[in-house]
Order: sequence, then structure tokens, then C-alpha cells
Amino acid sequence: MDEAQELVSRKNQSCRVECPNCGKTRKKQGQKTLSITVESDVKLYYCHHCEIQGAIESKPFYEDYIEDFPPVEKTPVVQIPTKLNMDTELIQRFFSNRGIEIDSIGNLPSMVTGQKYFHGVGSVDAVGFVYQDEAIKWRAVDTKNFTQDGSARSFYGLEKLSEAPETIYIVEGEADCVALASVGIQALSVPNGAPAKISNRKMSPEEDIKFSYVFEAKNLLESAEKIILATDNDEAGVALQEELARRIGRAKCWKIAFPEGTKDITDVIAEHGSDTLKEIIDNASPMPLSGVYSAMEYMDDVENIYVHGTGRGFGIDIECVDNLFTTAPGQLTVVTGMPNSGKSEWLDFYCLRLAQLHAMKFAICSFENPPHMHISKLAEKIIGKSFFGTPDSRMDREELHEAMTFINSHFVFLENKSGELSTMESILSRTRDAILRMGIRGLIIDPYNFIDHDLTNEHQSISKMLTQITAFASANDIHVWFVAHPSKMPLKEDGTYPVPKGTSISGSMSWFSKPAIGLTVHRKHDDIVEIHCWKSRFKHIGQQGTVELEYDLRTGCYFEKSGESFSSRYKGRKHYLDDFDEDF
Repeated sequence: MDEAQELVSRKNQSCRVECPNCGKTRKKQGQKTLSITVESDVKLYYCHHCEIQGAIESKPFYEDYIEDFPPVEKTPVVQIPTKLNMDTELIQRFFSNRGIEIDSIGNLPSMVTGQKYFHGVGSVDAVGFVYQDEAIKWRAVDTKNFTQDGSARSFYGLEKLSEAPETIYIVEGEADCVALASVGIQALSVPNGAPAKISNRKMSPEEDIKFSYVFEAKNLLESAEKIILATDNDEAGVALQEELARRIGRAKCWKIAFPEGTKDITDVIAEHGSDTLKEIIDNASPMPLSGVYSAMEYMDDVENIYVHGTGRGFGIDIECVDNLFTTAPGQLTVVTGMPNSGKSEWLDFYCLRLAQLHAMKFAICSFENPPHMHISKLAEKIIGKSFFGTPDSRMDREELHEAMTFINSHFVFLENKSGELSTMESILSRTRDAILRMGIRGLIIDPYNFIDHDLTNEHQSISKMLTQITAFASANDIHVWFVAHPSKMPLKEDGTYPVPKGTSISGSMSWFSKPAIGLTVHRKHDDIVEIHCWKSRFKHIGQQGTVELEYDLRTGCYFEKSGESFSSRYKGRKHYLDDFDEDF
């Protein structure tokens, strides 16, 4: 195993590092030019400077805990032929058909040309856009047909970008990227276009899997002072722009205003010329973050709720719970309850249902549950069988493999192995990485008393912390669940404890005033649990009230109260796994 392969074998997540092959001999040492992409079964690497590349077989993370899983079918690494023709006239004809005149191709991103077969039209002249030797996207010169060799997983145009640009331009398509380069602006194009599923001008969580290229370019994006998002001027383009800004960080993202009647960069050049394009690029404006805005700046959002209404948040398909409260992005939920009432158990179940039904992804910062034990509990809820027990009563290895595959695609764990108390800053910093890497839409912090904070002025410290979390949730369009224990409560005359509320949580009234949703998990009996909603800031999201649920101790699942047996209610629960793609 050579030095590069040894380095890659030690990495357990996609990243960029200094290339051991060329890093020490270059004029600019320390530049991270070696891209490492970690898939479920293989680690791919490629140096953008010396162009060494390869693949190392890897194993799923959970094999450190469990052995002898059924084998996972390997996805072969496709070798892309890039030594094809580069017919300048053909490239010029392709862009001329789209209203763009190309004088020279010397400074343009990588392209090739040739005859390519397209369904319905046969073999015709085509231009191929080369993605770092991992894929070629082919476009027919004289028609709108397209196809692809390999799988594009990175930005298009990376090889033309300087190693540390102050400003990065991101567009929606390869033609836009080339069009910008033709007027002297080197840009990047996303590899898979705008999201297909959109709701209220935002991307559906089901589209999150398409954004691994953002994490791969993490160091490049973080080094830039400004990122100008020039995605298409349509609903899908706006949704793409919003998701890129959410992952990269809105503070450094800018957007452009297209001339009326134009949809993308090529339209602007074709209809208004390159001078107008440069003008709108120069006049890019910051993405809304903070400050003072006029009412008209919210017109699009007002128009949207006028046409579509406010809607509800995400539900979990348990009617009584969904009628009581739902989950909306950009908000904070505080969860409390007496010790051993099942706060963490309920929260795991609730978020797992959001993952199953809405493809949402979560970062879990749980101080009381080691990740491998936490994973075993999630697996029980997915399969509907106990993790432990006799062979005839527990889940089998194939079922465990199904559950692990689902968990690996929807959950990451923020674990602090240093032995020191975590700070809120460190938790949110790791969460930012999780948003960038996999587009998480939920963060669970459980519980509060494990976080380092100022004990000399606890009220002020808690208030500041909750304000920080609320601002983070809003800026990154995620939902945060924060578990906090109540202060010691006196027994009632009948020997039971009263139901704690937001005002019962020790340290500060902010536990009641700051969240959008406030919940209490209260166990009445071993198998009956009450969920109390003691606060809902927005009436379209939830209301105050209480529901009772049946709890299955064997699997950690909750059910609406009925006369059915637990086993009958598990039927159909795993339908989402039947259609689940392991490459999700």
C-alpha cells in the first residue's frame, strides 16, 4: 500500500487533505488538493494537482460492532475515457445554437467532443462536459438530448479555479459555467441540477442525497470570502439557491437579479450581451441574513402564503399527535419530563418517524446514550423486534442489516471523546459540518446538564444559550430538540409526581419563553405515556393539550391507544424499507 492509499484508508468521512504524492514538493505547501470521497463500500481519491487517483475497498462503520452481515453489493468504479477529440468548431456550434459565441476554448472548463448515441435520435455530434475524470455529461449539439457516462459527484469547473479564490460563482448547469468562463469569470456548476421535489419554494428533504459535492468542496468554500449563487431564475433554481446557502452559510452567500424575461446565464448573454451579464454579477446582493428590510422585500413570501396558506409542519402519521403539534424547520422544541419518564425514548421514536415518512436526516448529540447502544434502540423501532433476546424473538442479522443501512443514511452522532464537557459552540460547529455534509434537518441535544455553561449566572447563561440555538435553527433552516430536566418536584398527596411544564425546568424562565414548541413526556403506567404540549407559539403548527399513547417496552415504539395488539400494529410498519435504496 503506497503513502496515498495508507492516508485514504485512515479517513472515515469525505474530506480534502494535503496530497502525500505532491504536497511537499509544491511551491504552495499545505494546499489540500487530494479529494477523498467515502462511500458505504469504497473510498475514492483524486488529486486535483498531480492527478493520482484510485479506490480502496472499505467496510460500513457498524462492522466495528457487528460481524457477519450479509454481503453488500459493490458499486464498480467507472473509468471515464477523457482522451477524446476536442473539436473547437463543434463546441462553438453547440453554444452558438444557444445564443453564445465562443471565440476561444483555451480558458474554458474541460470539454470533449465526439459521436454519441442518444435514445430516439441515434448517434449524433455531441459535446461532453468532463467532471474530473469521474463522469462525462453529454449534450447533443443540434438537439436537446442528453446522457451521462459515469456518475458526476463534484462541482464542474474545479480544475480552472485558483486554489484559494476570494469569490466563487456557482451556477446550475455546465453551459452556464462555460458561458461565464467565456467572459472571463471562472465558475462552478452543480453536478445534478436543481431539485425535482419542491414545496413552498424549498427543497424536499428527499433531495438531500444530491448534495455530497458541497461537503467534498468544504475547504474551498470555507476559504472564499464571498460566494455568488447564480442559479436559474425559476422555482427550482430558487430552491437550489436556498439549499446551497443553508449548507454553505448564508453569511457569505450573495445572489444576482436576472433581467426580466431571462431564466439563466446563457439567456442573459444571448438576449442582453456579456456587458449586461458582468453588470448583474457586479451588482449581486447579500442573501437576507439580518438588518432592516422594507415590506416589499417579503412580497414573495407573503404571496406564497396567500396562494398556498401557512400549512402544517411535518407529522408522524399518528393522528392524535399530529393534531396536537407538528414540526416546522427553523424552530426550537424543548422536551422535559421526570427522570425515567422516557423523554429520550419518545424523541428517538418521533425523529425516526420523521426520517421514515419525510426522509429527514438528524444529528444526535446524546450524552447519556453511547452511539452503539443508541443505534441498537433505533434498530428496534425500525424493525419492530427486540435487539436482544433469544434467537426466535430478536431481530435476525438480515433485519439488523436493513436497520443499520437506514440509520447510516439518516443519522449522524456528535460524540465528544475528550472527556471534557461540550460547549454549545462546539455542538453547533459540528452541526454545521453535518449540515454541509449530509443536509441534516434536525438536531437533538440530550440533555442540557451535560453542557458547559456559566453557573455563576445560570439564568443569563441559559437565556443566551437558547437565543443562540434559536438563531442557529432559523439561519440553517433546521429544527432543534433540546431535552432539559425539571427541578426537584414534591410528591402529590396520592404519591405521584405532578406533570412538569416549561416553568418547572431549573435555571431559567427562558425554558418556557424561548421555544416555539414545549413538550412534556409523562409516564402514567409502564405501557401508557402522556405527551403534553404546554406551549405552541404558532397556531398552525400546534396547540396546547395532551394525548395518551401506548408504549411497547420490547421495541420502544409508541401507538395511538386502541384495542389492537402490538404485533398487529407492526404489520405494514416496514413498508418504507421495501422500497429503500441502499445508495440513499
